[in-house]
Amino acid sequence: MTTAPDPHTPPALAGTAATASPAPSPATSPAPSPAASSRRLTVVADQTPDSPAPAGCNSSSTGTDVPVEASRARKAAAKAGADLRGEVLLALAQLRLATPRQLKALLLPHQQDTDHVRRALRNLLAESPALVGRTHRAQQSYWYCTSAGFAEAAASGELAPTTGRTTGKRIAASKTGLREHGLALVDTVIAFHRAEMADHADWRVEVPHPTPAGNLLPDAVALLADGSSAFVEIDRTMSYARLLAKLERYDAYRGAPASGRGNAARVPRSHWQETYAGPSLERPFPPLLFVFAPAPRRAAPDTREAAFHDRARPNWRITVATTTLHQLTHDGADRPVWRVVGHGEGRRALTALPKPR
Repeated sequence: MTTAPDPHTPPALAGTAATASPAPSPATSPAPSPAASSRRLTVVADQTPDSPAPAGCNSSSTGTDVPVEASRARKAAAKAGADLRGEVLLALAQLRLATPRQLKALLLPHQQDTDHVRRALRNLLAESPALVGRTHRAQQSYWYCTSAGFAEAAASGELAPTTGRTTGKRIAASKTGLREHGLALVDTVIAFHRAEMADHADWRVEVPHPTPAGNLLPDAVALLADGSSAFVEIDRTMSYARLLAKLERYDAYRGAPASGRGNAARVPRSHWQETYAGPSLERPFPPLLFVFAPAPRRAAPDTREAAFHDRARPNWRITVATTTLHQLTHDGADRPVWRVVGHGEGRRALTALPKPR
């Protein structure tokens, strides 16, 4: 799946440390991921031996400046490479699977090629036991986190405790569309990350939420930059009846009681209030965002989106907004690409969505 360049890509944040793999010189190191400086995993760095000093040089010779500086540059690049490997492992642990192109878009958006990411992936694959795995199909490689990789990511303290522990191996090897569904979700994460609407590290995939009729399992929950959250559902092949049934499940979740015994001295709160409303209950119920992605032998995403709006009844307790994957990735998650159920055919920015009652 290819994603068109985003004309609204914001400039890189200043003041962050580079996370590139070894490069010829510090000046050519790629720009870092905004979250790179805060993440470190215990992944072995590339072992690049220092070049010996030229014959006849000693500590008092002016000629030693060049090899000393080169050695420092190599050591700094090796450290940056280890940081990138940690970023790659965390991204795969959070998102289940991704292609090298997608990982580059998240972690090294200003790098022209995927060489640094592929080097990091090969290093993680060479660990014993391997921290990542891959499958190949149609001249494309799909990478996922292994059980050992999950353990390594969890030990770093950077992986959300509620993140699922199922590897992406089954999804990456799937022939039933699960892989394309997972890749569409990653493209959605990239669109939000580029628009600075939600950092790629602030997504949780398939986290169960209790309802009277059983667990609700959103495709993802995004923690937005303003501190609020949003439920995200990717649709490629689901029937309209199942889509509408999912709306009913979200409505049921709104009234689900909080888990645990609670505090007898406090007014009872629902599960969503405990989880998403904040300590003073100032935030409304998270919006439900549907992203319609392409699939073979299915109607075009914009056609499916229009049909969904024709069938969906407005539910004023929940804000439901839709877009297509192409529109989201082409225009940007911060642009007016969202059409709200029950509010006509006009589109709004995410920050302008109506609040549920």
